[in-house]
Amino acid sequence: MSVLLENLQWRYATKKMDPAKAVTDEKINFILEAIRLTATSSGLQPYEVIVVTNPDVRAEIVPHAWNQAQITDGSHLLVFAAWDNYTSERINHMFDLVNEQRGFKNEGWENYRQMLLATYPGRDAQTNFEHAARQAYIGLGTALIAAAEMKVDCTPMEGFSPDKVDEILNLKEKGLKSVLLLPIGYRAESGDWLVDLKKVRRDTEDFVTEVK
Repeated sequence: MSVLLENLQWRYATKKMDPAKAVTDEKINFILEAIRLTATSSGLQPYEVIVVTNPDVRAEIVPHAWNQAQITDGSHLLVFAAWDNYTSERINHMFDLVNEQRGFKNEGWENYRQMLLATYPGRDAQTNFEHAARQAYIGLGTALIAAAEMKVDCTPMEGFSPDKVDEILNLKEKGLKSVLLLPIGYRAESGDWLVDLKKVRRDTEDFVTEVK
């Protein structure tokens, strides 16, 4: 348990990455698998992760992300893209997958399927997208922890134009909308103003409230 906390103390939102250092496929795959295994509401996994290594594509994204150099200086860019809407087809696909993988049908599970089918597809698309996007944030949290476990650096980003990123990555055609960017790489040996600064968080007493 102490190792996990030490890793979280070590990680920070890296401001300058070393373009000469690439993260191995093994470590990237570890992070991706951690994201895949993380929790989502009703187990629907209503988002996807696009792994961008193509330097030209990443360079095209940079001007639409406040010119944040980590996007190109890192070796990988993860784009968390949420479903643009919940549809019957998407919901049924996930429930069918559960039944297939488990090898049986459960009455309670099937009743839950019908409840979601009667609720989600009838809501407006924006409400459904926002719900799916919140699930992507859970995946981001898992990615940050997994990256710290692998001792690789990353920088979560909300500061970008989703419409432009969607266009560059052809996400609309897949029924997806970009929500978060996560460049992954290694911190530069110099030039990062944040690297040596103390990590500051509110004291536990100001952050955690116990109701006994």
